Amino acid sequence: MPLKSFLDGRLFGERYGSGKPRVAAFHGWGRDRRDFSGVLEGLDAVAFDLPGFGASPLPGEVIGAAGYADAAALVLEEMEAPQVVVGHSFGGRIAAVLAAERPELVAGLVLVGAPLLRLPGHSVRKPPLLYRLAKWGNKIGAVSGGRLEREKRRRGSADYRAASGVMRDILVKVVNETYEDHLARLVCPVRMVWGSGDREVPLEVAWRSADILAKNPNLEAEVEGKAGGRAAVEVEVVEGCGHHVLLEAPDRVRLAVEGLL
Repeated sequence: MPLKSFLDGRLFGERYGSGKPRVAAFHGWGRDRRDFSGVLEGLDAVAFDLPGFGASPLPGEVIGAAGYADAAALVLEEMEAPQVVVGHSFGGRIAAVLAAERPELVAGLVLVGAPLLRLPGHSVRKPPLLYRLAKWGNKIGAVSGGRLEREKRRRGSADYRAASGVMRDILVKVVNETYEDHLARLVCPVRMVWGSGDREVPLEVAWRSADILAKNPNLEAEVEGKAGGRAAVEVEVVEGCGHHVLLEAPDRVRLAVEGLL
């Protein structure tokens, strides 16, 4: 599929189909546009490489999901119709913010394994004392940069260890974000597709997110009569799948997208 440049080369995306795009897709952290090949084949769509991944260059500064959503909005403004937006994992964070902040650009949301909120008991923990001492020691010149980096890698997640520079700082920022407020402001139909065995973003996140959406009167009023009698919010559990439903069961995500077109 042809790779297309957007925003003067700040963002790249892969085009599907031959008509005007109706679907925009955003991948997870450390992934790229190719994750959507099994979902979007035959549709008029664009799967984007988010800034800092795939063919898209690094962001110029540390941004959170809102910064990524701002860039996505500039691209969607150029499209002739609101898009069905698909977001997997980190891309789901961006999709939710985009739909809340720029509802006129989004016709519907498909969220796949998206870490939209923190579960009870999973609050952000203060770094261990030894790491904080090493960081302080680095500031005063008593601990070398190499030793501090080793401490960071030893204590960080796989994504953290793989990231560097601005992308590491962005990762730290986004993992501390939560999106209850954005969910409460959505006005488009939402389909959540989740692997029953997702260990990275447990299924409980989907159910709790659906509870927030179900209490949103604006969402119910906006989609009433527009979704063929279907609910404004639906959660589909894909048995036997983990976090990467796009790769393990792309047909299930495809059905969710088609249901919103």
